[in-house]
Amino acid sequence: MVDGAKQKLAVAWSSGKDSAWALTKLLRDERYEVVALLTTLSEEDGSIGIHGTSRDVLHAQLAAIGLPLYEVSLPWPCPNEVYEQRLRDCAYLLMTNDITALAFGDLHLADVRQYREELFADSGLELLFPLWQRSTRELAGEMLAGGLQAVVCCVQHALLPASLLGRPYDADFLAELPEGVDPCGENGEFHTIVTAAPCMSVSLDLLPGEIRRDELHSWLEFQPAE
Repeated sequence: MVDGAKQKLAVAWSSGKDSAWALTKLLRDERYEVVALLTTLSEEDGSIGIHGTSRDVLHAQLAAIGLPLYEVSLPWPCPNEVYEQRLRDCAYLLMTNDITALAFGDLHLADVRQYREELFADSGLELLFPLWQRSTRELAGEMLAGGLQAVVCCVQHALLPASLLGRPYDADFLAELPEGVDPCGENGEFHTIVTAAPCMSVSLDLLPGEIRRDELHSWLEFQPAE
């Protein structure tokens, strides 16, 4: 990197509130030039991981953010060695395009951070965690006060009822969370799809669809309003 030049950076994009807030903070950081997003998608239907975010919603988010996307397509089920090789291949692609850092919206899960650091240890990428060790209660308040809007798209149904699907992520939602459920869902209790944030030029209007379930989770599908 040339002295005085901003470091080119990609942000891992889950479609949810934490990655949106990490992106927002990094766009405001004079040390970095955010040039791309990176996400993992299902080879089967193009949805995003545990969030279940549809490709149409993802494209609407990308249009509002105005950044290109590096896509890592994964089979389901995905063997760990396939996951790791495809992420390393993408890291190589980032480096060949002079992107030398990759940021994640992780908050407190040390094992997740360690796994990411080990996975990319030989890639040459610097890993950034701009939200690391923040109080999740304070962070939730900061995001809402800062203009972030999101809807609940997934719940772990042993901990939260499916009736919370589709709810806005707001003060009322936070007040209704049972004791022991993290305000940011850091332990996987729930996930969100962001519809407005300072990193987005417009807010999204999403239409709810069907509810899906498996042994652990319930999802509400969304599509952009026409």
